[in-house]
Amino acid sequence: MTERVPEPSGDSAGQAAIEAAVFRRLLQHLDSRKDVQNIDLMNLAGFCRNCLSKWYAEASSATGVELDKEAAREIIYGMPYAEWKARYQLEASPEQQAAFASQQGTSAEE
Repeated sequence: MTERVPEPSGDSAGQAAIEAAVFRRLLQHLDSRKDVQNIDLMNLAGFCRNCLSKWYAEASSATGVELDKEAAREIIYGMPYAEWKARYQLEASPEQQAAFASQQGTSAEE
């Protein structure tokens, strides 16, 4: 789904600064909640840290700055993705996997 969020009237540079600050706060929050698994985020919100890294790389590319998948993931995860997975990612339960499978096609990954 691609909906455009209306931009508030006013200073666009100020708006960009606010959005950047909110994004940094979101990353800080996710970093402080490593117990929240990506599959839980996908099941409840339809997006996860991997989605954020994909969107980050796409936005970067749109501004003419090429960023590969792993570099974008490192920005979002705060460390190399393989390291994050080894430290924090748990095996998804059958219930989590079933919930994930049932909601495919409605997530932000599309």
